[in-house]
Amino acid sequence: MTSSSETPGGPPEGRYGSPRKGRNRRWPAWALGTLVLLGGIGISVVAYSNFGSAPIEGKAATFDVRDESVRITLEVRRDDPTRSAECVVRARGRSGKEVGRGEVYIPAGQPTAYHRTVLTTSAPPVTGEVFGCSYDVPRYLDPGERPSG
Repeated sequence: MTSSSETPGGPPEGRYGSPRKGRNRRWPAWALGTLVLLGGIGISVVAYSNFGSAPIEGKAATFDVRDESVRITLEVRRDDPTRSAECVVRARGRSGKEVGRGEVYIPAGQPTAYHRTVLTTSAPPVTGEVFGCSYDVPRYLDPGERPSG
């Protein structure tokens, strides 16, 4: 039986001490949530800068295979057409091995530019491709940097 002094649904008086007051246990959850959110934003920024669209891209628009050479027409797209660039082109043989490689200077101009080059190969080629493009033009390719005389 229960006595009339006990309240139903609660612990008996004096058994577990008085409840604590004044402590807010929600701040660790807020702090953790904020840290996770900031970490996610940081990871997103790094991922976008690493995996987002490249500032310059090149591809072989066409290629024409000859006996010991390949003629490649490059299509170069860049976000800053005021800067010159260089692209590395290569040819592959039947086995897939690289049989020729060269560099092509791309002068400043249009955002999308087409350039032709003939690449001499060490064996009969089966394909011509653009390996990659960069704004870091070597001094020996830049016509403004070549020695005169």
